[in-house]
Amino acid sequence: MPKVGVEPTWSFGPRVFETRASAIPPLRLKPILSFLPLRLNPFSIKISYMISVTEMRAGRLFEENGEPYQVLDYKHTKMGRGSASIRLKVKNLKTGVVTEKTFISGAKVEPVETEVKIVQYLYRENEDYFFMDPQTFEQFNLSTKVLAGKEKFLKEEQAVKILFWREEPLAVELPITLVFTVTQTPPGIKGDSVNASFKPATLDNGLEVKVPLFVNVGDKIKVDTRTGEYVGRVS
Repeated sequence: MPKVGVEPTWSFGPRVFETRASAIPPLRLKPILSFLPLRLNPFSIKISYMISVTEMRAGRLFEENGEPYQVLDYKHTKMGRGSASIRLKVKNLKTGVVTEKTFISGAKVEPVETEVKIVQYLYRENEDYFFMDPQTFEQFNLSTKVLAGKEKFLKEEQAVKILFWREEPLAVELPITLVFTVTQTPPGIKGDSVNASFKPATLDNGLEVKVPLFVNVGDKIKVDTRTGEYVGRVS
Protein backbone atom coordinates (compact mmCIF):
# COMPACT_ATOMS: atom_id res chain seq x y z
CA MET A 1 0.00 0.00 0.00
CA PRO A 2 1.36 3.46 -0.86
CA LYS A 3 1.83 5.87 1.97
CA VAL A 4 -0.59 8.72 2.48
CA GLY A 5 0.38 11.78 0.51
CA VAL A 6 2.70 9.83 -1.82
CA GLU A 7 1.88 9.74 -5.49
CA PRO A 8 1.48 6.05 -6.46
CA THR A 9 3.43 4.42 -9.26
CA TRP A 10 1.71 1.59 -11.19
CA SER A 11 3.86 -0.92 -13.03
CA PHE A 12 2.59 -2.80 -16.09
CA GLY A 13 5.37 -4.98 -17.42
CA PRO A 14 8.63 -3.36 -18.53
CA ARG A 15 7.15 0.13 -18.75
CA VAL A 16 6.14 2.30 -15.81
CA PHE A 17 3.13 4.56 -15.88
CA GLU A 18 2.72 7.26 -13.29
CA THR A 19 -0.55 8.89 -12.44
CA ARG A 20 -1.86 11.22 -9.83
CA ALA A 21 -4.77 10.09 -7.63
CA SER A 22 -6.18 13.60 -7.88
CA ALA A 23 -6.47 13.17 -11.68
CA ILE A 24 -9.11 10.44 -11.30
CA PRO A 25 -12.52 12.13 -11.36
CA PRO A 26 -14.89 11.06 -8.58
CA LEU A 27 -17.96 8.99 -9.50
CA ARG A 28 -21.11 11.08 -9.48
CA LEU A 29 -23.87 8.52 -9.06
CA LYS A 30 -26.53 10.64 -7.41
CA PRO A 31 -27.50 12.78 -10.42
CA ILE A 32 -27.72 9.65 -12.56
CA LEU A 33 -29.69 7.54 -10.10
CA SER A 34 -32.18 10.36 -9.56
CA PHE A 35 -33.48 9.79 -13.09
CA LEU A 36 -33.85 5.99 -12.79
CA PRO A 37 -37.40 4.67 -12.05
CA LEU A 38 -36.24 2.21 -9.40
CA ARG A 39 -39.72 0.93 -8.59
CA LEU A 40 -41.13 0.77 -12.13
CA ASN A 41 -43.32 -2.27 -12.75
CA PRO A 42 -44.00 -2.70 -16.48
CA PHE A 43 -46.98 -4.96 -15.77
CA SER A 44 -48.75 -2.20 -13.82
CA ILE A 45 -48.79 0.20 -16.77
CA LYS A 46 -52.17 0.45 -18.51
CA ILE A 47 -52.40 2.25 -21.81
CA SER A 48 -55.93 3.42 -22.60
CA TYR A 49 -57.38 5.12 -25.63
CA MET A 50 -60.64 6.80 -26.52
CA ILE A 51 -62.98 6.53 -29.49
CA SER A 52 -64.46 9.56 -31.24
CA VAL A 53 -68.26 9.52 -31.27
CA THR A 54 -68.10 10.19 -35.01
CA GLU A 55 -66.78 6.63 -35.39
CA MET A 56 -69.87 5.14 -33.75
CA ARG A 57 -72.09 2.96 -35.92
CA ALA A 58 -74.82 0.39 -35.33
CA GLY A 59 -73.38 -2.57 -33.44
CA ARG A 60 -70.40 -0.67 -31.99
CA LEU A 61 -69.75 -0.95 -28.24
CA PHE A 62 -68.59 1.75 -25.83
CA GLU A 63 -68.49 2.49 -22.11
CA GLU A 64 -69.84 5.52 -20.26
CA ASN A 65 -69.98 6.06 -16.50
CA GLY A 66 -69.00 2.44 -15.92
CA GLU A 67 -71.86 1.06 -18.03
CA PRO A 68 -71.46 -0.88 -21.33
CA TYR A 69 -73.60 0.21 -24.30
CA GLN A 70 -74.26 -1.06 -27.81
CA VAL A 71 -75.15 1.40 -30.56
CA LEU A 72 -78.47 0.64 -32.27
CA ASP A 73 -78.75 3.75 -34.43
CA TYR A 74 -76.48 6.67 -35.35
CA LYS A 75 -77.51 10.18 -36.48
CA HIS A 76 -75.24 13.11 -37.32
CA THR A 77 -76.96 16.51 -37.10
CA LYS A 78 -75.35 19.77 -38.21
CA MET A 79 -76.44 22.73 -36.09
CA GLY A 80 -74.98 25.58 -38.16
CA ARG A 81 -71.65 27.46 -38.35
CA GLY A 82 -69.63 24.27 -38.25
CA SER A 83 -71.07 22.86 -35.02
CA ALA A 84 -72.67 19.40 -35.05
CA SER A 85 -74.12 16.84 -32.67
CA ILE A 86 -74.17 13.07 -32.65
CA ARG A 87 -77.35 11.35 -31.50
CA LEU A 88 -77.06 7.67 -30.60
CA LYS A 89 -79.79 5.18 -29.86
CA VAL A 90 -78.12 2.74 -27.48
CA LYS A 91 -78.89 -0.34 -25.40
CA ASN A 92 -77.41 -0.87 -21.95
CA LEU A 93 -75.92 -4.37 -22.19
CA LYS A 94 -76.34 -4.95 -18.44
CA THR A 95 -79.98 -3.92 -18.07
CA GLY A 96 -81.29 -4.16 -21.64
CA VAL A 97 -82.77 -0.64 -21.38
CA VAL A 98 -82.79 1.32 -24.66
CA THR A 99 -82.15 5.07 -24.45
CA GLU A 100 -80.86 7.97 -26.56
CA LYS A 101 -77.62 9.85 -25.93
CA THR A 102 -76.46 13.10 -27.54
CA PHE A 103 -72.81 14.14 -27.88
CA ILE A 104 -71.03 17.09 -29.45
CA SER A 105 -69.08 16.20 -32.58
CA GLY A 106 -65.66 16.25 -30.90
CA ALA A 107 -66.61 14.13 -27.90
CA LYS A 108 -64.89 10.82 -27.17
CA VAL A 109 -65.98 7.68 -25.35
CA GLU A 110 -64.15 4.75 -23.83
CA PRO A 111 -64.08 1.43 -25.74
CA VAL A 112 -65.49 -1.74 -24.19
CA GLU A 113 -63.09 -4.66 -23.81
CA THR A 114 -65.16 -7.82 -24.13
CA GLU A 115 -64.49 -11.56 -24.23
CA VAL A 116 -66.47 -14.24 -26.03
CA LYS A 117 -66.88 -17.68 -24.44
CA ILE A 118 -68.60 -20.77 -25.80
CA VAL A 119 -70.98 -22.07 -23.15
CA GLN A 120 -73.82 -24.57 -22.93
CA TYR A 121 -77.46 -23.62 -22.48
CA LEU A 122 -79.05 -25.65 -19.67
CA TYR A 123 -82.62 -24.68 -18.84
CA ARG A 124 -85.13 -21.92 -18.20
CA GLU A 125 -86.58 -20.91 -14.83
CA ASN A 126 -89.28 -18.25 -15.02
CA GLU A 127 -87.64 -15.26 -16.73
CA ASP A 128 -84.07 -16.49 -16.27
CA TYR A 129 -82.07 -18.68 -18.64
CA PHE A 130 -79.20 -20.71 -17.20
CA PHE A 131 -75.90 -21.51 -18.88
CA MET A 132 -72.73 -23.42 -17.92
CA ASP A 133 -69.09 -22.82 -18.74
CA PRO A 134 -67.84 -26.30 -19.87
CA GLN A 135 -64.29 -25.43 -18.81
CA THR A 136 -65.01 -24.42 -15.22
CA PHE A 137 -68.54 -25.91 -14.83
CA GLU A 138 -69.60 -22.54 -13.42
CA GLN A 139 -73.29 -21.73 -13.95
CA PHE A 140 -74.82 -18.32 -14.50
CA ASN A 141 -78.08 -16.89 -15.76
CA LEU A 142 -79.28 -14.19 -18.15
CA SER A 143 -82.65 -12.45 -18.02
CA THR A 144 -85.03 -11.98 -20.95
CA LYS A 145 -84.21 -8.25 -20.93
CA VAL A 146 -80.58 -8.98 -21.71
CA LEU A 147 -81.34 -11.77 -24.19
CA ALA A 148 -83.61 -9.37 -26.07
CA GLY A 149 -85.69 -11.97 -27.91
CA LYS A 150 -82.86 -14.38 -28.68
CA GLU A 151 -84.04 -16.74 -25.96
CA LYS A 152 -86.70 -18.18 -28.28
CA PHE A 153 -83.98 -19.73 -30.43
CA LEU A 154 -82.26 -21.56 -27.55
CA LYS A 155 -82.32 -25.35 -27.20
CA GLU A 156 -81.23 -27.39 -24.18
CA GLU A 157 -77.58 -28.54 -24.33
CA GLN A 158 -77.01 -26.15 -27.23
CA ALA A 159 -73.54 -24.54 -27.49
CA VAL A 160 -73.82 -20.76 -27.75
CA LYS A 161 -71.47 -17.78 -27.61
CA ILE A 162 -71.79 -15.44 -24.64
CA LEU A 163 -70.35 -11.94 -24.59
CA PHE A 164 -68.54 -11.17 -21.30
CA TRP A 165 -67.46 -7.81 -19.91
CA ARG A 166 -65.35 -7.70 -16.74
CA GLU A 167 -66.21 -11.38 -16.14
CA GLU A 168 -69.91 -10.54 -16.31
CA PRO A 169 -72.15 -12.17 -18.97
CA LEU A 170 -73.89 -9.56 -21.10
CA ALA A 171 -75.46 -11.04 -24.22
CA VAL A 172 -75.87 -14.07 -26.44
CA GLU A 173 -74.33 -14.15 -29.91
CA LEU A 174 -76.25 -16.40 -32.31
CA PRO A 175 -75.42 -17.55 -35.83
CA ILE A 176 -77.48 -15.96 -38.61
CA THR A 177 -79.30 -19.28 -39.12
CA LEU A 178 -80.00 -22.26 -36.87
CA VAL A 179 -81.36 -25.72 -37.66
CA PHE A 180 -84.52 -26.99 -35.93
CA THR A 181 -86.74 -30.07 -36.24
CA VAL A 182 -90.45 -29.70 -36.97
CA THR A 183 -92.43 -31.46 -34.23
CA GLN A 184 -95.93 -30.36 -35.18
CA THR A 185 -97.57 -28.96 -38.32
CA PRO A 186 -100.87 -29.64 -40.14
CA PRO A 187 -100.75 -31.42 -43.48
CA GLY A 188 -100.53 -29.14 -46.47
CA ILE A 189 -103.59 -28.82 -48.73
CA LYS A 190 -102.81 -28.65 -52.43
CA GLY A 191 -104.20 -25.63 -54.19
CA ASP A 192 -104.46 -23.61 -50.98
CA SER A 193 -103.06 -20.15 -51.78
CA VAL A 194 -104.01 -18.50 -48.48
CA ASN A 195 -101.12 -16.87 -46.57
CA ALA A 196 -98.87 -17.34 -49.62
CA SER A 197 -99.03 -21.14 -49.24
CA PHE A 198 -97.52 -21.14 -45.74
CA LYS A 199 -98.74 -22.99 -42.65
CA PRO A 200 -97.85 -22.84 -38.93
CA ALA A 201 -95.27 -25.21 -37.48
CA THR A 202 -93.91 -25.90 -34.00
CA LEU A 203 -90.22 -26.68 -33.67
CA ASP A 204 -88.34 -28.88 -31.21
CA ASN A 205 -87.59 -25.97 -28.85
CA GLY A 206 -91.19 -24.70 -28.85
CA LEU A 207 -90.62 -21.95 -31.41
CA GLU A 208 -93.51 -21.37 -33.84
CA VAL A 209 -92.81 -20.33 -37.43
CA LYS A 210 -94.54 -20.27 -40.81
CA VAL A 211 -93.34 -22.96 -43.21
CA PRO A 212 -94.22 -23.94 -46.81
CA LEU A 213 -96.95 -26.53 -47.38
CA PHE A 214 -94.47 -29.25 -48.35
CA VAL A 215 -92.76 -29.23 -44.92
CA ASN A 216 -93.76 -32.20 -42.74
CA VAL A 217 -93.28 -33.37 -39.16
CA GLY A 218 -89.73 -34.61 -38.67
CA ASP A 219 -88.22 -32.31 -41.30
CA LYS A 220 -85.20 -30.22 -40.38
CA ILE A 221 -85.39 -26.56 -41.37
CA LYS A 222 -83.23 -23.45 -41.16
CA VAL A 223 -84.56 -20.38 -39.35
CA ASP A 224 -83.15 -16.84 -39.58
CA THR A 225 -82.35 -15.75 -36.01
CA ARG A 226 -82.61 -12.06 -36.98
CA THR A 227 -86.22 -12.30 -38.18
CA GLY A 228 -87.47 -15.65 -36.91
CA GLU A 229 -88.51 -16.60 -40.44
CA TYR A 230 -88.18 -19.88 -42.35
CA VAL A 231 -85.13 -19.99 -44.63
CA GLY A 232 -85.15 -23.48 -46.14
CA ARG A 233 -85.33 -27.20 -45.57
CA VAL A 234 -82.22 -29.17 -44.66
CA SER A 235 -81.78 -32.38 -46.63
